[in-house]
Amino acid sequence: MIRPAGFRGAAFGDAGDGNGRDDLERRELISDELGIPRAWAFVHQVHGGVVLNVDQPGLAGSADGLITDRPGLPLTIATADCMPIIIEGDHSVAILHAGWRGVAAEIMGSGIKAMKALGDTPRRAAIGPSIGPCCYEVGDEVRAAVGDYASRTTSGTPSVDLRSAAAGQLSGLDVWRSDVCTHSDPGFRSYRRDATTERQVAVAWLPED
Repeated sequence: MIRPAGFRGAAFGDAGDGNGRDDLERRELISDELGIPRAWAFVHQVHGGVVLNVDQPGLAGSADGLITDRPGLPLTIATADCMPIIIEGDHSVAILHAGWRGVAAEIMGSGIKAMKALGDTPRRAAIGPSIGPCCYEVGDEVRAAVGDYASRTTSGTPSVDLRSAAAGQLSGLDVWRSDVCTHSDPGFRSYRRDATTERQVAVAWLPED
């Protein structure tokens, strides 16, 4: 698992870590490695901008983000090219799933608003491994939806830089960004590369200490 420096409870998995959201055996292994409870909160991801406030494990509903101020409650999302994003505040943590539709729906802003609604101040954010502009070939409709983050793939076709778009919506926070591209790195699941149904997970939590 990738543990961003300076974060209390943030971890990004790769293909080898498995899908702890759906695979209970892998969840136990990940939980034991991170020293967190084995009961996680998760959502049915729908590529939107909704963030749910949760205080118990299990399926919280259909959304693309979770936030909690309950220590010891792990939050998770699963990805295979989309961005896993974790936001930490003083006494809460949020986790988000964002592809181009999530960026267009400004889910980062929704996460920040949800944290402020809990009376907390967002401090830092981590953007985990995701498909990079090097490999994310898109059409004009995606470029228009994402805004001023047009780029080019390594083969010269149109793409967008989702990480920079997300960082733009996280303006004012200390943002850590992974440089790993899930499409070009075989150590990660990639839907664009393999049309896989497999996923890796990101996990966020507030330590109980």
